[in-house]
Amino acid sequence: LHRARAERPRRVVLLVDVSGSMAPYADALLRFAHAAARAGRTEVFTVGTRLTRVTRAMAHRDPDAAMAAVADAVPDWRGGTRLGELLKEFLDRWGRRGTARGAIVVVLSDGWERGDPEPLAEGMRRLHRLAHRVIWANPLKARPGYAPLAAGMAAALPSVDAFVEGHSLAALERLAEVVRGGRPPEGTPREGADGA
Repeated sequence: LHRARAERPRRVVLLVDVSGSMAPYADALLRFAHAAARAGRTEVFTVGTRLTRVTRAMAHRDPDAAMAAVADAVPDWRGGTRLGELLKEFLDRWGRRGTARGAIVVVLSDGWERGDPEPLAEGMRRLHRLAHRVIWANPLKARPGYAPLAAGMAAALPSVDAFVEGHSLAALERLAEVVRGGRPPEGTPREGADGA
């Protein structure tokens, strides 16, 4: 008898930036995270000045109830951003547990970093070694003339497999396609580095 090997979908981990600079996009990104969490095997964290796991809050069927639960759970809405420090905390606490190991990790952030960008660069290198794929969705990428010059974004990009937009419903649909294994858009860091 031949048995077909059952394919298990990879875990998806979403790190959603809820800092002040992301305020215009945070609600839409969290609703995207809610839809992803409802689909299964998805962990959701918010990042700002703290790292908060909001996967349980996302379990509500009703999106508005889920958003209310997230609002109650997240203490640092519209604050600053400490991406490097929080990525290290995520890897130290959740990476060891296997949450990120072999997963598709999606960072939804504009890449603004309050502190030294080197810890973010180191954390991204570590995350890239641990995860199956690292995707970064930046709402600012859609702006005409945008270049990833912010220190945090520039530090993170060498360890990103796909760098996509995250400013609209169409961009989030494209992000979902990339997470499912679709081809990254032209000009992503890996394509540029590998010439693929």
